[in-house]
Amino acid sequence: MRQRQHSDTPNSKATGTTADGYVDLHRRFGWKVPPRFNMAEVCSRRWAANPVMAAHTAVIACSPGREDQRHSFAELQDQANRLSNALAALGVQRGDRVAIVMPQRFETAVAYMAVLQMGAVGMPLSQLFGPEALEFRLRDSEAVVAVCDAGTLEALQSVSGQCPMLRSVIAVGAGAQGVLDWTAVLSQEPAHFDAVHTLADEAAVLIYTSGTTGNPKGALIPHRALIGNLTGFVCSQNWFGFDPFDTSVQSQAVFWSPADWAWTGGLMDALLPSLYFGRPIVGFNGRFTPQTAFELMQRHGVTHTFLFPTALKAMMKAYPSPRRQFDLKVEAIMSAGEAVGDAVFAYCRDELGVTVNEMFGQTEINYIVGNCARLYPAKPGSMGKGYPGHRVAVIDDDGKECPVGVPGDVAVHRLDIHGDPDPIFFLGYWKNDGATRAKFTGDMADSWCRTGDLAVRDADGYLWYQGRSDDVFKAAGYRIGPSEIENCLVKHPAVANAAVVPKPDAERGAVVKAYVVLTPGAQGDNVLVASLQAHVKGKLAPYEYPKEIEFVDALPMTTTGKVQRRVLRLQEEERARQRGL
Repeated sequence: MRQRQHSDTPNSKATGTTADGYVDLHRRFGWKVPPRFNMAEVCSRRWAANPVMAAHTAVIACSPGREDQRHSFAELQDQANRLSNALAALGVQRGDRVAIVMPQRFETAVAYMAVLQMGAVGMPLSQLFGPEALEFRLRDSEAVVAVCDAGTLEALQSVSGQCPMLRSVIAVGAGAQGVLDWTAVLSQEPAHFDAVHTLADEAAVLIYTSGTTGNPKGALIPHRALIGNLTGFVCSQNWFGFDPFDTSVQSQAVFWSPADWAWTGGLMDALLPSLYFGRPIVGFNGRFTPQTAFELMQRHGVTHTFLFPTALKAMMKAYPSPRRQFDLKVEAIMSAGEAVGDAVFAYCRDELGVTVNEMFGQTEINYIVGNCARLYPAKPGSMGKGYPGHRVAVIDDDGKECPVGVPGDVAVHRLDIHGDPDPIFFLGYWKNDGATRAKFTGDMADSWCRTGDLAVRDADGYLWYQGRSDDVFKAAGYRIGPSEIENCLVKHPAVANAAVVPKPDAERGAVVKAYVVLTPGAQGDNVLVASLQAHVKGKLAPYEYPKEIEFVDALPMTTTGKVQRRVLRLQEEERARQRGL
């Protein structure tokens, strides 16, 4: 891959592209993973040690009511060194878990660099988590220290007494009894720290991921996983401003995404790869709105971004012609979490001047499938193809590849097409060997890792998302995937967002039901119900139109911006029980 990746980049040992594009790139690409590798070393320390790069901006910190602040790589490393020394003084050792409970802000980036360079394990926790969610993760991970800010301190304090392993809490901009003040702690520590030379296979991050049943599982991510992310990041960001055919060209990319840095999408798909390439990332500590998004992109000349479909839908509805109001420099948009759909795809292409690159991955095996408009045509609504270095297939229950057009489980093989280990894989679920084994089909050293997401492959090798295995349902004998119906509904001018689930039915087993969020000014009445049903009937199969539509103010969402269909599905099941079904 001849995109500009600084001379010491560890992820390619055979490079080059030809007119064959995708096929040739896959054939010639190979992983180069050094035995020792550390995320903080490549994302911060090396830049701070470079006389030219040290002064370059690493993080642009923004928050409502405050002036934007630019923080250099030198400042990032200085603060990280001081925090590493402070954590060591508190007894944090190699392999210990340190909780990071903060939003997008400079200190969050400092915390990650500090924890990673000392060989400890960073545990991101969303600022949106309530006490119960925090307590479970802190107790289960046996975290010894937590770093937070004023916005998350109260929730953290409310559960700290139930977390016996949690010895200390460090808070940014918040004072409280028994809590260490960030500024005071760092000011007492030296600005030099001898980093731990971690193994590439050593644990770096512990991220809890929620399933459909039971408690969340902690996915243990190794340092090498960042290497595995890079091909997808570069492809989905259309080379991230570098020229793949002229390595002397220096990227002027500026990255921003509303994705929470406590989520895989915000940490591994935004913060870490931006810093890896020595480019600034905008950290916005505030509530997302379409206006805020466009204003941030204009003010800081954002060129590359990750915007999940719910954000893009809101921006499309609020600003149908954004370039009339904002001076935008956006060059690439990656989207993930749900299918974008052709309405949003056309909006990005026609109104933003960018072909959106849809991507697919999950915490355990991130950034594995997607589009790259500069290499191969992006098909609206498609997940794309396996990114270089990842051997991706759609498999059946027996682990065999499904024929074209037959739905199956999206899976990634532990070995690439050359037989070398793929660095993208997680180490396993924290204290849950059974769940780890269940994730794989075949021998652990030579196996497929199942995602639990269904897709079909077309004749050109593109994957088409069919939903989570537990989202797909049958109605009147027909197999229904909710994404296509939701995408169709959102094309209607009165619909801001939609979620489709089965409603239990005595005669047909289930009927299609849609929960719909309206655009401002739209009236949720019987006339609109009929209009929406006719709209879907005219575009999809007759059995796919929603027999029932319920208008709601908002859909239940995860902290990562995904619609929680499971919540709505359980609600329908409970209502059915109450009706005696």
